[in-house]
Amino acid sequence: VELPGFAVAVWMFVCFCASVGGYPNGKVREACTSMVPCHGSSPHLSPEHIITVNGTGFKPGDSIEVHLSGPDFEGFFIQARDAGHLDSPAVGSFVLADRRYSQLLTCGRTKNSAVSHTSKAKKKDIKVYWIAPGDAPKHVQFLATVVKKYRIFWVKIPGPIVSQTDVLSPAPPLYSTSEAMSTSYPVSYISKPFSASGCGSMKFCIRNPSNCDPGSASCFFLSFQQEESSVFIEMSGPSEGYLAFALSHDQWMGGDDAYLCVNEDHRVHVSTAHLKKRSYPFLDLENALEDVSWRLADGLLQCSFRRGIRLPAYKGRFNLDTSYYIFLADGEAGEGGLIYKHHRQPLVTDGLYNVTGLPQDIGGSRSPRLIKAHGALMFVAWITTVSIGVIVARFFKPVWSHSFLFGKELWFQVHRMLMLTTVMLTSISFVLPFVYRGGWSQQAGFHPYLGCAVMALTIFQPLMAGFRPSHHAPRRQLFNWFHWSTGTTARILAVVTMFLGMDLPALDLPDPWDTYTMIGFVAWHVGTDVLLEIHSYCLVRKVEVIEDDRVQILQSLTSAEAEGRLFKQIVLIIYVCGNLVFLIAFLIAINQV
Repeated sequence: VELPGFAVAVWMFVCFCASVGGYPNGKVREACTSMVPCHGSSPHLSPEHIITVNGTGFKPGDSIEVHLSGPDFEGFFIQARDAGHLDSPAVGSFVLADRRYSQLLTCGRTKNSAVSHTSKAKKKDIKVYWIAPGDAPKHVQFLATVVKKYRIFWVKIPGPIVSQTDVLSPAPPLYSTSEAMSTSYPVSYISKPFSASGCGSMKFCIRNPSNCDPGSASCFFLSFQQEESSVFIEMSGPSEGYLAFALSHDQWMGGDDAYLCVNEDHRVHVSTAHLKKRSYPFLDLENALEDVSWRLADGLLQCSFRRGIRLPAYKGRFNLDTSYYIFLADGEAGEGGLIYKHHRQPLVTDGLYNVTGLPQDIGGSRSPRLIKAHGALMFVAWITTVSIGVIVARFFKPVWSHSFLFGKELWFQVHRMLMLTTVMLTSISFVLPFVYRGGWSQQAGFHPYLGCAVMALTIFQPLMAGFRPSHHAPRRQLFNWFHWSTGTTARILAVVTMFLGMDLPALDLPDPWDTYTMIGFVAWHVGTDVLLEIHSYCLVRKVEVIEDDRVQILQSLTSAEAEGRLFKQIVLIIYVCGNLVFLIAFLIAINQV
Protein backbone atom coordinates (compact mmCIF):
# COMPACT_ATOMS: atom_id res chain seq x y z
CA VAL A 1 0.00 0.00 0.00
CA GLU A 2 1.49 3.28 -1.01
CA LEU A 3 1.47 6.25 1.32
CA PRO A 4 -0.85 9.14 0.49
CA GLY A 5 2.12 11.50 0.68
CA PHE A 6 3.78 9.64 -2.17
CA ALA A 7 0.61 9.88 -4.22
CA VAL A 8 0.51 13.63 -3.66
CA ALA A 9 4.15 13.92 -4.71
CA VAL A 10 3.49 12.02 -7.92
CA TRP A 11 0.46 14.16 -8.59
CA MET A 12 2.41 17.38 -8.14
CA PHE A 13 5.09 16.06 -10.49
CA VAL A 14 2.48 15.26 -13.12
CA CYS A 15 1.02 18.72 -12.83
CA PHE A 16 4.47 20.26 -13.15
CA CYS A 17 5.04 18.44 -16.43
CA ALA A 18 1.62 19.24 -17.87
CA SER A 19 1.07 21.99 -20.39
CA VAL A 20 -0.91 24.01 -17.86
CA GLY A 21 0.72 24.25 -14.46
CA GLY A 22 -0.71 24.77 -10.99
CA TYR A 23 1.90 26.32 -8.70
CA PRO A 24 1.64 27.45 -5.08
CA ASN A 25 3.85 30.47 -5.86
CA GLY A 26 1.26 31.79 -8.29
CA LYS A 27 3.55 31.93 -11.35
CA VAL A 28 0.94 30.44 -13.67
CA ARG A 29 1.63 32.13 -16.99
CA GLU A 30 0.82 28.88 -18.79
CA ALA A 31 -2.78 29.32 -17.63
CA CYS A 32 -3.19 32.73 -19.25
CA THR A 33 -5.55 31.48 -21.96
CA SER A 34 -7.68 28.83 -20.23
CA MET A 35 -7.38 30.14 -16.64
CA VAL A 36 -7.62 26.45 -15.64
CA PRO A 37 -5.17 25.14 -13.00
CA CYS A 38 -3.75 21.64 -13.41
CA HIS A 39 -5.20 20.26 -10.20
CA GLY A 40 -6.44 16.93 -11.45
CA SER A 41 -10.20 17.43 -11.31
CA SER A 42 -13.09 19.27 -12.91
CA PRO A 43 -13.92 22.80 -11.70
CA HIS A 44 -16.87 23.37 -9.40
CA LEU A 45 -19.86 25.05 -10.98
CA SER A 46 -21.35 27.28 -8.26
CA PRO A 47 -18.81 29.92 -7.18
CA GLU A 48 -18.57 31.08 -3.56
CA HIS A 49 -16.56 34.21 -4.34
CA ILE A 50 -17.52 37.49 -5.98
CA ILE A 51 -15.81 40.24 -7.91
CA THR A 52 -16.79 43.86 -7.28
CA VAL A 53 -15.61 47.17 -8.79
CA ASN A 54 -15.93 50.80 -7.74
CA GLY A 55 -17.33 51.99 -11.04
CA THR A 56 -19.10 50.87 -14.21
CA GLY A 57 -17.61 53.30 -16.75
CA PHE A 58 -14.11 54.15 -17.88
CA LYS A 59 -12.08 55.96 -20.48
CA PRO A 60 -8.50 55.16 -21.57
CA GLY A 61 -6.04 55.64 -18.71
CA ASP A 62 -8.65 55.42 -15.94
CA SER A 63 -8.08 53.28 -12.87
CA ILE A 64 -10.79 50.93 -11.56
CA GLU A 65 -10.58 49.33 -8.12
CA VAL A 66 -11.27 45.56 -8.32
CA HIS A 67 -12.11 43.42 -5.26
CA LEU A 68 -12.14 39.59 -5.09
CA SER A 69 -13.71 38.36 -1.86
CA GLY A 70 -15.33 35.32 -0.25
CA PRO A 71 -14.56 32.36 2.06
CA ASP A 72 -10.90 31.49 2.69
CA PHE A 73 -9.01 30.64 -0.49
CA GLU A 74 -5.40 29.75 -1.28
CA GLY A 75 -4.92 30.80 -4.89
CA PHE A 76 -6.44 33.14 -7.47
CA PHE A 77 -5.95 34.43 -11.00
CA ILE A 78 -7.60 37.66 -12.21
CA GLN A 79 -7.88 39.04 -15.74
CA ALA A 80 -9.96 41.56 -17.68
CA ARG A 81 -11.23 40.52 -21.13
CA ASP A 82 -13.40 41.75 -23.95
CA ALA A 83 -16.92 41.11 -22.62
CA GLY A 84 -18.15 40.17 -26.09
CA HIS A 85 -15.30 37.68 -26.68
CA LEU A 86 -14.25 36.06 -23.43
CA ASP A 87 -11.81 33.76 -25.23
CA SER A 88 -9.80 36.74 -26.42
CA PRO A 89 -6.49 37.83 -24.80
CA ALA A 90 -6.35 39.80 -21.56
CA VAL A 91 -7.11 43.51 -21.75
CA GLY A 92 -5.34 46.34 -19.88
CA SER A 93 -2.91 46.12 -17.00
CA PHE A 94 -3.06 45.94 -13.22
CA VAL A 95 -1.43 47.73 -10.29
CA LEU A 96 -1.06 45.98 -6.94
CA ALA A 97 -2.51 47.20 -3.66
CA ASP A 98 -0.69 44.67 -1.43
CA ARG A 99 2.44 42.90 -2.66
CA ARG A 100 2.35 40.40 0.21
CA TYR A 101 -0.56 38.46 -1.27
CA SER A 102 -0.61 39.34 -4.97
CA GLN A 103 1.80 39.62 -7.88
CA LEU A 104 1.67 40.78 -11.48
CA LEU A 105 1.96 38.45 -14.46
CA THR A 106 2.33 39.12 -18.15
CA CYS A 107 -0.11 37.27 -20.39
CA GLY A 108 0.58 37.46 -24.11
CA ARG A 109 2.03 40.78 -25.25
CA THR A 110 0.43 42.90 -22.52
CA LYS A 111 2.64 43.51 -19.51
CA ASN A 112 1.07 43.15 -16.05
CA SER A 113 -2.20 41.97 -17.63
CA ALA A 114 -3.01 39.42 -14.87
CA VAL A 115 -2.77 39.09 -11.10
CA SER A 116 -2.15 35.92 -9.08
CA HIS A 117 -1.27 34.83 -5.54
CA THR A 118 2.23 34.77 -4.09
CA SER A 119 1.76 31.80 -1.75
CA LYS A 120 -0.76 29.29 -0.44
CA ALA A 121 -1.50 31.44 2.62
CA LYS A 122 -5.25 31.72 3.15
CA LYS A 123 -6.92 34.95 2.10
CA LYS A 124 -10.44 36.39 2.21
CA ASP A 125 -10.07 39.55 0.16
CA ILE A 126 -7.80 40.76 -2.64
CA LYS A 127 -7.74 44.34 -3.96
CA VAL A 128 -6.02 45.44 -7.17
CA TYR A 129 -6.36 48.34 -9.64
CA TRP A 130 -7.07 47.88 -13.32
CA ILE A 131 -5.72 50.49 -15.75
CA ALA A 132 -7.77 50.90 -18.93
CA PRO A 133 -5.64 50.79 -22.12
CA GLY A 134 -5.93 53.19 -25.04
CA ASP A 135 -7.22 50.43 -27.35
CA ALA A 136 -9.73 48.98 -24.87
CA PRO A 137 -12.83 47.27 -26.27
CA LYS A 138 -16.21 48.90 -25.68
CA HIS A 139 -17.12 46.53 -22.88
CA VAL A 140 -14.73 44.76 -20.48
CA GLN A 141 -15.55 41.96 -18.04
CA PHE A 142 -13.43 40.85 -15.10
CA LEU A 143 -12.87 37.12 -14.63
CA ALA A 144 -11.28 35.21 -11.75
CA THR A 145 -10.17 31.66 -11.06
CA VAL A 146 -10.22 30.85 -7.33
CA VAL A 147 -8.59 27.83 -5.64
CA LYS A 148 -10.06 27.01 -2.23
CA LYS A 149 -8.13 23.75 -1.88
CA TYR A 150 -6.03 21.77 -4.28
CA ARG A 151 -9.00 20.07 -5.96
CA ILE A 152 -11.70 22.57 -5.03
CA PHE A 153 -11.61 25.47 -7.45
CA TRP A 154 -13.74 27.60 -9.74
CA VAL A 155 -12.68 28.76 -13.20
CA LYS A 156 -13.56 32.08 -14.87
CA ILE A 157 -15.90 33.34 -12.18
CA PRO A 158 -17.76 36.15 -13.99
CA GLY A 159 -17.40 39.64 -12.55
CA PRO A 160 -18.96 42.99 -13.41
CA ILE A 161 -18.88 44.45 -16.91
CA VAL A 162 -17.50 47.97 -17.27
CA SER A 163 -17.99 50.06 -20.40
CA GLN A 164 -16.34 53.05 -22.02
CA THR A 165 -18.23 56.19 -20.98
CA ASP A 166 -18.78 57.39 -24.56
CA VAL A 167 -20.30 54.07 -25.67
CA LEU A 168 -24.08 54.11 -25.92
CA SER A 169 -24.65 50.51 -27.10
CA PRO A 170 -25.88 48.11 -24.39
CA ALA A 171 -23.40 45.88 -22.66
CA PRO A 172 -23.48 42.17 -23.52
CA PRO A 173 -25.24 39.89 -21.03
CA LEU A 174 -23.34 38.72 -17.99
CA TYR A 175 -22.00 35.23 -18.62
CA SER A 176 -22.83 32.52 -16.12
CA THR A 177 -20.05 30.31 -14.84
CA SER A 178 -21.03 27.38 -17.04
CA GLU A 179 -21.15 29.59 -20.12
CA ALA A 180 -17.82 31.20 -19.49
CA MET A 181 -16.08 27.96 -18.72
CA SER A 182 -15.50 25.58 -21.61
CA THR A 183 -14.44 22.73 -19.36
CA SER A 184 -17.73 22.39 -17.48
CA TYR A 185 -20.73 20.25 -18.31
CA PRO A 186 -24.27 19.97 -16.96
CA VAL A 187 -24.68 17.45 -14.17
CA SER A 188 -27.90 15.77 -13.01
CA TYR A 189 -28.84 13.39 -10.20
CA ILE A 190 -29.68 9.70 -10.66
CA SER A 191 -32.94 8.84 -8.90
CA LYS A 192 -32.57 5.06 -8.43
CA PRO A 193 -30.04 2.20 -8.74
CA PHE A 194 -29.08 0.93 -12.18
CA SER A 195 -30.77 -2.13 -13.63
CA ALA A 196 -29.27 -5.21 -15.26
CA SER A 197 -32.30 -5.43 -17.52
CA GLY A 198 -31.09 -5.59 -21.11
CA CYS A 199 -27.65 -6.93 -20.24
CA GLY A 200 -26.58 -9.32 -22.98
CA SER A 201 -29.42 -8.28 -25.28
CA MET A 202 -29.40 -4.49 -25.52
CA LYS A 203 -26.23 -3.48 -23.71
CA PHE A 204 -22.78 -4.82 -22.91
CA CYS A 205 -22.43 -5.48 -19.15
CA ILE A 206 -19.68 -6.44 -16.75
CA ARG A 207 -20.77 -7.63 -13.31
CA ASN A 208 -18.80 -8.78 -10.29
CA PRO A 209 -19.83 -11.12 -8.78
CA SER A 210 -21.30 -12.64 -11.93
CA ASN A 211 -25.01 -11.98 -12.46
CA CYS A 212 -25.21 -9.74 -9.37
CA ASP A 213 -27.91 -7.10 -8.95
CA PRO A 214 -26.50 -3.56 -9.52
CA GLY A 215 -28.69 -2.35 -6.67
CA SER A 216 -27.05 -4.64 -4.10
CA ALA A 217 -24.33 -3.34 -1.80
CA SER A 218 -21.78 -5.88 -3.04
CA CYS A 219 -22.16 -5.59 -6.82
CA PHE A 220 -19.72 -3.86 -9.15
CA PHE A 221 -21.50 -2.97 -12.39
CA LEU A 222 -20.40 -1.45 -15.70
CA SER A 223 -22.57 -1.22 -18.81
CA PHE A 224 -22.24 0.19 -22.33
CA GLN A 225 -25.25 0.87 -24.53
CA GLN A 226 -24.78 2.16 -28.06
CA GLU A 227 -27.12 4.94 -29.17
CA GLU A 228 -26.41 5.92 -32.81
CA SER A 229 -22.96 7.55 -32.82
CA SER A 230 -22.52 7.62 -29.04
CA VAL A 231 -22.35 5.18 -26.13
CA PHE A 232 -24.19 5.62 -22.82
CA ILE A 233 -22.12 4.28 -19.91
CA GLU A 234 -23.24 3.33 -16.40
CA MET A 235 -20.90 2.44 -13.54
CA SER A 236 -21.71 1.60 -9.92
CA GLY A 237 -20.24 -0.22 -6.95
CA PRO A 238 -19.81 -0.28 -3.17
CA SER A 239 -17.27 2.52 -2.81
CA GLU A 240 -17.12 5.65 -0.70
CA GLY A 241 -14.04 6.94 -2.54
CA TYR A 242 -13.92 6.42 -6.28
CA LEU A 243 -14.80 4.04 -9.09
CA ALA A 244 -12.89 3.92 -12.35
CA PHE A 245 -12.73 1.87 -15.50
CA ALA A 246 -10.15 1.81 -18.25
CA LEU A 247 -9.84 0.48 -21.77
CA SER A 248 -6.52 -1.21 -22.44
CA HIS A 249 -4.75 -3.03 -25.26
CA ASP A 250 -3.32 -5.54 -22.77
CA GLN A 251 -3.84 -6.75 -19.21
CA TRP A 252 -1.31 -4.31 -17.76
CA MET A 253 -1.81 -0.74 -16.59
CA GLY A 254 -0.24 1.78 -18.93
CA GLY A 255 -1.26 3.59 -22.11
CA ASP A 256 -4.94 3.23 -21.18
CA ASP A 257 -8.07 5.34 -21.64
CA ALA A 258 -9.58 5.83 -18.16
CA TYR A 259 -12.80 7.25 -16.70
CA LEU A 260 -13.11 8.18 -13.03
CA CYS A 261 -16.07 8.91 -10.75
CA VAL A 262 -14.71 10.47 -7.54
CA ASN A 263 -16.63 11.22 -4.35
CA GLU A 264 -15.53 14.71 -3.36
CA ASP A 265 -17.28 16.07 -0.26
CA HIS A 266 -20.45 14.05 -1.00
CA ARG A 267 -20.53 15.14 -4.62
CA VAL A 268 -19.34 12.94 -7.47
CA HIS A 269 -17.01 14.42 -10.07
CA VAL A 270 -16.63 12.55 -13.35
CA SER A 271 -13.48 12.99 -15.39
CA THR A 272 -11.41 11.35 -18.09
CA ALA A 273 -7.76 10.46 -17.71
CA HIS A 274 -4.84 8.73 -19.37
CA LEU A 275 -2.87 6.02 -17.56
CA LYS A 276 0.87 5.96 -18.13
CA LYS A 277 2.45 2.80 -16.74
CA ARG A 278 1.68 2.25 -13.03
CA SER A 279 1.67 5.93 -12.07
CA TYR A 280 -0.98 8.43 -11.04
CA PRO A 281 -3.51 9.07 -13.83
CA PHE A 282 -3.09 12.12 -16.06
CA LEU A 283 -6.46 13.82 -15.61
CA ASP A 284 -7.70 15.70 -18.68
CA LEU A 285 -8.46 19.40 -18.61
CA GLU A 286 -10.99 19.09 -21.42
CA ASN A 287 -13.89 16.74 -20.85
CA ALA A 288 -15.41 14.78 -23.71
CA LEU A 289 -18.38 13.55 -21.68
CA GLU A 290 -22.05 14.52 -21.91
CA ASP A 291 -25.24 13.83 -19.93
CA VAL A 292 -23.28 13.33 -16.71
CA SER A 293 -25.28 12.06 -13.71
CA TRP A 294 -24.42 10.63 -10.31
CA ARG A 295 -25.87 9.24 -7.09
CA LEU A 296 -24.55 8.42 -3.60
CA ALA A 297 -26.96 6.26 -1.61
CA ASP A 298 -27.21 2.93 0.22
CA GLY A 299 -23.45 2.46 0.22
CA LEU A 300 -23.26 2.68 -3.59
CA LEU A 301 -21.48 5.17 -5.78
CA GLN A 302 -23.18 5.53 -9.17
CA CYS A 303 -22.34 7.63 -12.19
CA SER A 304 -23.41 7.68 -15.81
CA PHE A 305 -22.39 9.65 -18.87
CA ARG A 306 -22.33 9.61 -22.63
CA ARG A 307 -19.42 9.88 -25.06
CA GLY A 308 -18.99 9.60 -28.79
CA ILE A 309 -17.84 6.33 -30.32
CA ARG A 310 -15.03 8.25 -31.99
CA LEU A 311 -13.47 11.39 -30.54
CA PRO A 312 -10.67 12.47 -32.88
CA ALA A 313 -10.51 15.93 -31.30
CA TYR A 314 -9.62 14.52 -27.87
CA LYS A 315 -6.13 13.09 -27.50
CA GLY A 316 -6.00 9.88 -25.46
CA ARG A 317 -9.64 8.87 -26.01
CA PHE A 318 -9.88 5.43 -27.63
CA ASN A 319 -12.42 4.57 -30.32
CA LEU A 320 -15.21 2.45 -28.85
CA ASP A 321 -15.69 0.33 -31.96
CA THR A 322 -12.46 -1.61 -31.24
CA SER A 323 -11.79 -4.49 -28.85
CA TYR A 324 -10.06 -3.86 -25.52
CA TYR A 325 -9.38 -5.42 -22.16
CA ILE A 326 -11.57 -3.63 -19.62
CA PHE A 327 -10.38 -2.74 -16.11
CA LEU A 328 -12.73 -1.86 -13.25
CA ALA A 329 -11.17 -0.47 -10.06
CA ASP A 330 -12.23 1.12 -6.80
CA GLY A 331 -10.40 2.82 -3.97
CA GLU A 332 -10.31 5.55 -1.38
CA ALA A 333 -10.43 9.29 -1.98
CA GLY A 334 -9.01 11.89 0.36
CA GLU A 335 -9.75 15.51 1.07
CA GLY A 336 -10.51 17.50 -2.02
CA GLY A 337 -11.08 14.37 -4.10
CA LEU A 338 -7.46 13.18 -4.05
CA ILE A 339 -7.55 9.53 -5.09
CA TYR A 340 -5.28 6.89 -3.58
CA LYS A 341 -3.94 3.70 -5.10
CA HIS A 342 -6.49 0.89 -5.04
CA HIS A 343 -5.79 -1.62 -2.28
CA ARG A 344 -6.81 -4.61 -4.34
CA GLN A 345 -6.28 -5.76 -7.89
CA PRO A 346 -8.67 -4.20 -10.43
CA LEU A 347 -11.27 -6.40 -12.05
CA VAL A 348 -9.97 -7.34 -15.53
CA THR A 349 -11.85 -9.07 -18.32
CA ASP A 350 -10.41 -12.40 -19.42
CA GLY A 351 -10.25 -11.32 -23.07
CA LEU A 352 -10.60 -8.48 -25.56
CA TYR A 353 -14.15 -7.14 -25.97
CA ASN A 354 -15.83 -4.65 -28.29
CA VAL A 355 -18.42 -2.77 -26.22
CA THR A 356 -20.26 -1.61 -29.34
CA GLY A 357 -20.35 -5.10 -30.85
CA LEU A 358 -22.59 -7.99 -29.89
CA PRO A 359 -24.11 -7.27 -26.43
CA GLN A 360 -22.77 -9.60 -23.75
CA ASP A 361 -23.17 -10.08 -20.01
CA ILE A 362 -19.80 -11.10 -18.63
CA GLY A 363 -17.84 -11.21 -15.41
CA GLY A 364 -14.18 -10.68 -14.79
CA SER A 365 -11.41 -11.58 -12.42
CA ARG A 366 -9.42 -9.55 -9.94
CA SER A 367 -6.67 -12.14 -10.08
CA PRO A 368 -4.69 -13.07 -13.22
CA ARG A 369 -4.84 -16.70 -14.28
CA LEU A 370 -1.12 -17.26 -13.70
CA ILE A 371 -1.41 -15.97 -10.13
CA LYS A 372 -4.47 -18.14 -9.55
CA ALA A 373 -2.53 -21.17 -10.80
CA HIS A 374 0.40 -20.18 -8.56
CA GLY A 375 -1.83 -20.08 -5.48
CA ALA A 376 -3.72 -23.27 -6.38
CA LEU A 377 -0.55 -25.32 -6.92
CA MET A 378 0.99 -24.07 -3.68
CA PHE A 379 -2.13 -24.98 -1.75
CA VAL A 380 -2.17 -28.48 -3.29
CA ALA A 381 1.49 -28.96 -2.44
CA TRP A 382 1.58 -27.63 1.10
CA ILE A 383 -1.90 -28.49 2.34
CA THR A 384 -2.15 -32.02 0.96
CA THR A 385 1.01 -33.71 -0.37
CA VAL A 386 3.51 -32.40 2.22
CA SER A 387 1.22 -32.75 5.22
CA ILE A 388 0.13 -36.28 4.36
CA GLY A 389 3.68 -37.30 3.49
CA VAL A 390 4.97 -36.10 6.86
CA ILE A 391 2.23 -37.94 8.78
CA VAL A 392 2.97 -41.17 6.87
CA ALA A 393 6.72 -40.99 7.52
CA ARG A 394 6.30 -40.08 11.18
CA PHE A 395 3.66 -42.57 12.30
CA PHE A 396 3.25 -45.34 9.70
CA LYS A 397 6.68 -47.00 9.67
CA PRO A 398 5.56 -49.74 12.14
CA VAL A 399 2.10 -49.97 10.55
CA TRP A 400 3.32 -50.57 6.97
CA SER A 401 6.77 -52.02 7.73
CA HIS A 402 5.83 -55.46 6.36
CA SER A 403 4.11 -54.12 3.22
CA PHE A 404 6.19 -53.51 0.11
CA LEU A 405 5.75 -51.63 -3.15
CA PHE A 406 8.27 -52.02 -6.00
CA GLY A 407 10.77 -53.62 -3.63
CA LYS A 408 10.61 -50.90 -0.97
CA GLU A 409 8.56 -50.53 2.19
CA LEU A 410 5.12 -49.11 1.49
CA TRP A 411 5.39 -46.17 3.90
CA PHE A 412 8.67 -45.09 2.26
CA GLN A 413 7.29 -45.29 -1.28
CA VAL A 414 4.18 -43.29 -0.32
CA HIS A 415 6.30 -40.72 1.50
CA ARG A 416 8.76 -40.38 -1.39
CA MET A 417 5.99 -40.11 -4.00
CA LEU A 418 4.20 -37.34 -2.05
CA MET A 419 7.40 -35.41 -1.44
CA LEU A 420 8.55 -35.58 -5.07
CA THR A 421 5.07 -34.39 -6.07
CA THR A 422 5.53 -31.46 -3.69
CA VAL A 423 8.87 -30.58 -5.30
CA MET A 424 7.32 -30.69 -8.78
CA LEU A 425 4.25 -28.60 -7.86
CA THR A 426 6.30 -26.05 -5.92
CA SER A 427 8.81 -25.66 -8.76
CA ILE A 428 6.10 -25.08 -11.38
CA SER A 429 4.22 -22.70 -9.09
CA PHE A 430 7.42 -20.81 -8.21
CA VAL A 431 8.03 -19.85 -11.85
CA LEU A 432 4.51 -18.55 -12.60
CA PRO A 433 4.69 -15.16 -10.80
CA PHE A 434 7.97 -14.36 -12.55
CA VAL A 435 6.37 -15.18 -15.89
CA TYR A 436 3.39 -12.97 -15.04
CA ARG A 437 5.42 -10.02 -13.74
CA GLY A 438 8.23 -10.39 -16.21
CA GLY A 439 10.70 -10.28 -13.33
CA TRP A 440 10.82 -9.55 -9.62
CA SER A 441 7.83 -7.87 -7.94
CA GLN A 442 8.66 -4.84 -5.82
CA GLN A 443 5.09 -4.59 -4.47
CA ALA A 444 4.66 -7.99 -2.81
CA GLY A 445 6.41 -7.31 0.51
CA PHE A 446 8.12 -10.29 2.18
CA HIS A 447 6.13 -12.89 0.25
CA PRO A 448 8.59 -13.38 -2.65
CA TYR A 449 11.60 -13.47 -0.32
CA LEU A 450 10.07 -16.16 1.87
CA GLY A 451 8.91 -17.97 -1.27
CA CYS A 452 12.49 -18.15 -2.51
CA ALA A 453 13.59 -19.56 0.85
CA VAL A 454 10.86 -22.22 0.68
CA MET A 455 11.87 -23.10 -2.88
CA ALA A 456 15.53 -23.46 -1.85
CA LEU A 457 14.65 -25.75 1.07
CA THR A 458 12.29 -27.75 -1.15
CA ILE A 459 15.11 -28.47 -3.62
CA PHE A 460 17.68 -29.08 -0.88
CA GLN A 461 15.55 -31.67 0.95
CA PRO A 462 15.44 -34.38 -1.81
CA LEU A 463 19.09 -33.71 -2.70
CA MET A 464 20.04 -34.35 0.91
CA ALA A 465 17.83 -37.48 0.96
CA GLY A 466 19.80 -38.86 -1.99
CA PHE A 467 22.91 -39.00 0.22
CA ARG A 468 21.32 -40.53 3.32
CA PRO A 469 23.52 -43.09 5.11
CA SER A 470 22.43 -46.66 5.73
CA HIS A 471 20.34 -47.54 8.78
CA HIS A 472 23.28 -48.54 10.94
CA ALA A 473 25.77 -45.93 9.78
CA PRO A 474 27.18 -43.62 12.51
CA ARG A 475 25.98 -40.52 10.62
CA ARG A 476 22.43 -41.79 10.21
CA GLN A 477 21.25 -40.02 13.39
CA LEU A 478 22.78 -36.74 12.19
CA PHE A 479 21.09 -37.15 8.80
CA ASN A 480 17.73 -37.82 10.44
CA TRP A 481 18.03 -34.63 12.49
CA PHE A 482 18.97 -32.48 9.47
CA HIS A 483 16.27 -34.07 7.33
CA TRP A 484 13.61 -33.38 9.95
CA SER A 485 14.74 -29.83 10.73
CA THR A 486 14.97 -28.84 7.05
CA GLY A 487 11.52 -30.22 6.30
CA THR A 488 9.96 -28.62 9.39
CA THR A 489 11.52 -25.24 8.58
CA ALA A 490 10.24 -25.43 5.01
CA ARG A 491 6.71 -26.25 6.20
CA ILE A 492 6.65 -23.39 8.73
CA LEU A 493 7.97 -20.88 6.17
CA ALA A 494 5.48 -22.16 3.58
CA VAL A 495 2.55 -21.54 5.92
CA VAL A 496 3.81 -18.02 6.74
CA THR A 497 4.33 -17.33 3.03
CA MET A 498 0.80 -18.49 2.22
CA PHE A 499 -0.59 -16.27 4.99
CA LEU A 500 1.15 -13.26 3.41
CA GLY A 501 0.27 -14.21 -0.16
CA MET A 502 -3.46 -14.61 0.42
CA ASP A 503 -3.90 -10.87 1.04
CA LEU A 504 -1.70 -9.56 -1.75
CA PRO A 505 -3.62 -7.49 -4.35
CA ALA A 506 -2.91 -9.99 -7.15
CA LEU A 507 -4.87 -12.74 -5.32
CA ASP A 508 -6.62 -11.14 -2.33
CA LEU A 509 -8.78 -13.98 -1.05
CA PRO A 510 -11.84 -12.96 1.01
CA ASP A 511 -10.80 -11.44 4.31
CA PRO A 512 -10.95 -12.50 7.15
CA TRP A 513 -12.21 -15.85 5.82
CA ASP A 514 -8.82 -16.73 4.35
CA THR A 515 -6.97 -16.08 7.62
CA TYR A 516 -9.40 -18.07 9.74
CA THR A 517 -9.40 -20.96 7.26
CA MET A 518 -5.61 -21.13 7.21
CA ILE A 519 -5.53 -21.02 11.00
CA GLY A 520 -8.08 -23.86 10.97
CA PHE A 521 -5.84 -25.93 8.69
CA VAL A 522 -2.78 -25.37 10.91
CA ALA A 523 -4.82 -26.34 13.99
CA TRP A 524 -6.16 -29.41 12.14
CA HIS A 525 -2.65 -30.59 11.23
CA VAL A 526 -1.14 -29.89 14.65
CA GLY A 527 -4.13 -31.52 16.37
CA THR A 528 -3.77 -34.69 14.28
CA ASP A 529 -0.03 -34.80 14.93
CA VAL A 530 -0.54 -34.41 18.69
CA LEU A 531 -3.29 -37.06 18.71
CA LEU A 532 -1.05 -39.62 17.00
CA GLU A 533 1.86 -38.76 19.32
CA ILE A 534 -0.33 -39.32 22.38
CA HIS A 535 -1.61 -42.59 20.91
CA SER A 536 1.93 -43.86 20.26
CA TYR A 537 2.99 -42.94 23.79
CA CYS A 538 -0.02 -44.74 25.29
CA LEU A 539 0.80 -47.90 23.32
CA VAL A 540 4.37 -47.90 24.61
CA ARG A 541 3.20 -47.42 28.20
CA LYS A 542 0.64 -50.24 27.81
CA VAL A 543 3.33 -52.70 26.74
CA GLU A 544 5.72 -51.67 29.54
CA VAL A 545 3.27 -52.56 32.34
CA ILE A 546 2.60 -56.06 31.06
CA GLU A 547 4.00 -58.85 33.24
CA ASP A 548 7.50 -59.88 32.34
CA ASP A 549 6.48 -63.10 30.62
CA ARG A 550 7.84 -63.69 27.11
CA VAL A 551 4.61 -65.25 25.78
CA GLN A 552 2.39 -62.62 27.33
CA ILE A 553 4.66 -59.87 26.05
CA LEU A 554 4.54 -61.18 22.51
CA GLN A 555 0.80 -61.63 22.66
CA SER A 556 0.34 -58.16 24.11
CA LEU A 557 2.61 -56.57 21.51
CA THR A 558 0.72 -58.30 18.72
CA SER A 559 -2.58 -57.11 20.16
CA ALA A 560 -1.25 -53.57 20.71
CA GLU A 561 0.16 -53.39 17.19
CA ALA A 562 -3.17 -54.50 15.71
CA GLU A 563 -5.06 -51.98 17.81
CA GLY A 564 -2.61 -49.21 16.94
CA ARG A 565 -2.64 -50.08 13.23
CA LEU A 566 -6.44 -49.79 13.01
CA PHE A 567 -6.56 -46.52 14.95
CA LYS A 568 -3.84 -44.89 12.86
CA GLN A 569 -5.43 -45.93 9.59
CA ILE A 570 -8.78 -44.46 10.67
CA VAL A 571 -7.07 -41.23 11.75
CA LEU A 572 -5.19 -41.06 8.43
CA ILE A 573 -8.41 -41.43 6.41
CA ILE A 574 -10.11 -38.71 8.45
CA TYR A 575 -7.02 -36.49 8.18
CA VAL A 576 -6.80 -36.86 4.40
CA CYS A 577 -10.52 -36.08 4.06
CA GLY A 578 -10.10 -32.99 6.25
CA ASN A 579 -7.15 -31.78 4.20
CA LEU A 580 -9.17 -32.20 1.01
CA VAL A 581 -11.97 -30.10 2.53
CA PHE A 582 -9.54 -27.27 3.30
CA LEU A 583 -7.99 -27.59 -0.16
CA ILE A 584 -11.34 -27.50 -1.97
CA ALA A 585 -12.39 -24.45 0.08
CA PHE A 586 -9.24 -22.57 -0.96
CA LEU A 587 -9.55 -23.62 -4.61
CA ILE A 588 -13.17 -22.43 -4.72
CA ALA A 589 -12.13 -19.09 -3.20
CA ILE A 590 -9.31 -18.72 -5.75
CA ASN A 591 -11.70 -19.45 -8.60
CA GLN A 592 -14.12 -16.76 -7.43
CA VAL A 593 -11.69 -13.86 -7.10
